[in-house]
Parts: sequence; structure tokens; C-alpha cells
Amino acid sequence: MVDRSLRQGPQEGDLLRQAIRANRAAFVAVGIFSFAINILMLTGPVFMLQVYDRVLTSRSVPTLVALCLLVLALFLFMALFDFIRVRVLSRMGYRLDQQLAPLTFRNWVAQGLAGRREMGRPLADLSTLRSFLGSPALIGLFDLPWVPIYLAVVFILHTQLGLLALGGAAIVTVLAIANELLTRKPLERSMAMEASENRLAEQSLRNADTIVAMGMMTNVGRHWIDARNLGASSAQTGGERAEVFAASSKSIRMILQSAILALGALLAIEQQISAGMIVAASIIAGRALAPVDQVVGQWRQILKARHSWRRLKEHLRDTVTDKPIRLPAPEGRLAVRNLVKYAPTTEADRAEGRRVILGRLDFDLAPGDGLGVIGPSASGKSSLARVLIGAWSPDSGVIRMDGASLDQWDRDELGKHIGYLPQTVDLLAGTIGQNIARFEPEASDEAIIAAAQLAGVHEMILRLPEGYGSRVDFGVKPLSGGQIQRIALARAVYRTPRLVVLDEPNSNLDAEGDAALTKAIEPLREAGSVVVVMAHRPSAIVAVNKLLMLHDGGQAEFGDKTEIMRKMTRVAAG
Repeated sequence: MVDRSLRQGPQEGDLLRQAIRANRAAFVAVGIFSFAINILMLTGPVFMLQVYDRVLTSRSVPTLVALCLLVLALFLFMALFDFIRVRVLSRMGYRLDQQLAPLTFRNWVAQGLAGRREMGRPLADLSTLRSFLGSPALIGLFDLPWVPIYLAVVFILHTQLGLLALGGAAIVTVLAIANELLTRKPLERSMAMEASENRLAEQSLRNADTIVAMGMMTNVGRHWIDARNLGASSAQTGGERAEVFAASSKSIRMILQSAILALGALLAIEQQISAGMIVAASIIAGRALAPVDQVVGQWRQILKARHSWRRLKEHLRDTVTDKPIRLPAPEGRLAVRNLVKYAPTTEADRAEGRRVILGRLDFDLAPGDGLGVIGPSASGKSSLARVLIGAWSPDSGVIRMDGASLDQWDRDELGKHIGYLPQTVDLLAGTIGQNIARFEPEASDEAIIAAAQLAGVHEMILRLPEGYGSRVDFGVKPLSGGQIQRIALARAVYRTPRLVVLDEPNSNLDAEGDAALTKAIEPLREAGSVVVVMAHRPSAIVAVNKLLMLHDGGQAEFGDKTEIMRKMTRVAAG
């Protein structure tokens, strides 16, 4: 479920900032606890001041006992507040993940509709932000505003001690700025190369058979190693620079504490401050620089979170959270009017103009119609399949289901009434039964078995070691291409959708599978489904009653199958 605080309508584009604003109360609570914690941090220096200046001079044991009990209570409160602060931040990270994960996942999957993938990984970016919200790096940022307060306390103890502490703070600040300037580019380059390396590894895994069969393993491996080494080199450069600044910042803090002790001793000798003030000033000065030291030490994590924020913000920029009005279940009347679709363009393509892959298609299908789409390779059959199911949006014209354009339907609701079998089929990680049921949580066994029987795959599934419970996942022996395609056909016909689009469904099927495909189309049509088959082999259009012939993306012929086949025969004979 999407958090109600994010459902503000399509005019608001920055969902990430909205999600952070929805957690404003938590941020305020963390700020309040940070205030209390940093005030309680003064407990140690004040205790030292009282011990040196009051207890040692008065030799009062009751005073020492009272001070110890008070300090114990204050430290317990500080521990409690620190625990609550960390817990609130970690819960806030979890809540942010719960708010944005569904939208992020939907957007990420939707990018595949246009064959597009972002450089980053939005889901990984969201995990990075969730981890950052509970990290020491963010706590250091919350403590940073207290640096001037601690310095002011040192000034109160003595002006010269305050000036020395201020000088140390200035040096550490300069180091922090230099750290940002000198590590930003190497770390950015490292993150970009890491994304490229991961993408190459994923592609290599998907094409493992080709790589091994064609003797490309060594060359592709070398190419991947080069990308990995380049990213690792940049990460090492940025990391080494950050390590220098982190070590320098820590050393300066230690030197400053020792310098304040030395200056405090000199001032005490001159009787300008007490002995207790020496120790108190040293501890407070060290505490003043601790947040800066912590931020510098965690700088790589801060930089990574900042880039994840930017990428995720861009990823969610145009997301619309409002759902369309829920329309009645469709009957299956399909109308295509003046449909035009252009090929996705790159910067190089735009100079030459947009290439039409589907041009001016116009036809109607009634419930129970079966349409065979034929044409040579690259004539636009697969493109038409993607547009009909709503995976691609028309650049011109419209596709209507029961009179409503596809964009007027809620995608999940309409998807229940659409079956789709693409050319390249993958089953998702899970059981065969879950795949057939489209991962519906309340899917009935009867509906799953009925879909498998309709696709003619029920007996084959029963022969598997665990039947419908057989898992499809990494490390599990894969099914054959034909078996996968027939299971995907069962998924496409699950619950007898109103529109079933099959893109070259018999490309991996044997004769038995071919016959099962024909047998599946007939009962679908009898049940009132519109079945559209992108045909490469004649056997795929045996059970249809209409034909659409495409040529270079244009509509060459549309009508009754018998008439068009007769016309084609006359043209071939003439």
C-alpha cells in the first residue's frame, strides 16, 4: 500500500521529498533528543570540574557520593535518549522504505516497457537511503549544530582557551571542505563504473550459453575485469584521500585536547582558571570537534547517500500516485483507430527524424474474434503486440477496450483481463503454480489447474518432481524452452482473460505443443475472449477467423481470414 500522505495527485512530482516531509515529526523528535543528548554530554566535564574544584578542596565524601549518583542518573538518561534517537531514525528508514518501495519497484519494472534502464538501481538507492537514516553518519550531522555551543562553553571558561579551540575547529572544517572537494569526483566515478560493471555481469549471466559456446569467456571476462579495475582504482583513490583527511581530523582533535591541557595548565599556574577548568575545557573541546571528525570519517557513506537521493528523486519525479476511476470488467470489444507508433529514439536518431514502426492501423475486434497478424520479419508484429497490451503507448491514435482508452484503466485491474505471451519468455522466481497464477496471493488451485489444462501443460507439470510446487529459481535445474513457453501460455490464459495476445507463441514448441496451442485458442474464443496471434508459422493461425497483414509497419490487409487467404493465393498464382 502507498502511504496516504503520498497520494497528493499528479501535480506533485517530488515524491521523495513528500515522503521525508511525512516523517517530519520523527525528524523533530530526533532533533529534540539530540538537544538533550548534547546537553547531557556536558555531564562529564561538569563532574570533573566539581570534583577538582569542590570535592578535593572540601574533602567532602557526601558531596562526592551525591555527585556520583547524580552523574550516574544523567548518564543513564543520556544512554536512554541516545537509544531512542537511533531507534527513531532506524524506524524512519524502514517507514520511508515502506512508503516508496512499491512505487520504486513499479517504476523500475515499467522502464523495461520502453527497453530503457537507468544507470543506477533505484531499489538499491532506496536501500542505501534506508541504511543511511540509521547510520552514525546522520547522527554526526545532527550533532554538528552543537559545535558552536561547545566552543562557546570553552570561551566562557577562558577566552584564550576558546580561541585555541576555535582555531582547531577552523582547521578541522578546512579539512572537511578539502575532503569533499578532493574525494567527490573519484567516488562519483567509482559509483558510475560499479553500475556499469554490474550491468555487464548481468548481461553476461543472461547470455552465458553464447559466451561459452563462442569462446568469449576470456575476452568478456577481461572486459569485465577492466571495468571493475577502473571502478576499484577510482574508489581506492577517493578512499585513500578520505582516509588521510579522517586520520588528520582525528589527530588534530587529539592535539587540540593536549594543547588545551597545556594552555590550561599555564593559565592555572597564573591563577586565571582553576585546575578543574583545565580538564573540563579539554573534554569539551574534544567533544566540539567529535561530530566533525565523525562526519569526515563517514564521508563516503554520506556521499553515496546523497547520490542515491538524487537518482531516486529523478526516478520518482514523474510518478503519478492517483489511480483512475475503477471501470467495470471489460467485455472484450477492441477498437484500434489511426494507431501510429515511432521507434524509441536516441540523440543520434533525432537528427534524421523519427522512424515509424506502426503506421495508421485501423481495425475492430468483437468478443470471440481470433486475429492472426502476419507479415515478414521487422514488419511490426511484436511492436503491435506491445501496444495492444498497453506496454507501449501510441504516439498517435488510440486503442479502446469497451470504449475506454487503455490509459483510462487502472493497470492492475485491466491486467487481470489481459493475457500476454511474449517471444522471449522468462518465469519469475517462485513455484510453477505461482507463475501460472500471476502470483495472486488468493489464487485457487482449481483456477491454476484449469489454466494449465487449457494450455495443455497439466500432465507435463505433474511429471515434475514437485508438480505445481516445483520452483523456478537460481540453482534449480531449468526447464526446456518449450516447457517454459507452455507454462507461460498457461499464465497468459489464467482466468480466461478478455484479451489474449500471443507473440509468435509456437516459436519454441514441438508438434505436441503446436497442437495444444491451437486447442487453447478455440475454447478461449468460445468463452468470448479476443485472441490476437502474431504468426510466424502457418500453424499459429489455424484457429483464428480474421487476418491482419502488416508491411513495414503499415496495414496492408485486414478482414476475414478466408477472403485474405484467397486473395493471397490469387496474387501468388498470378
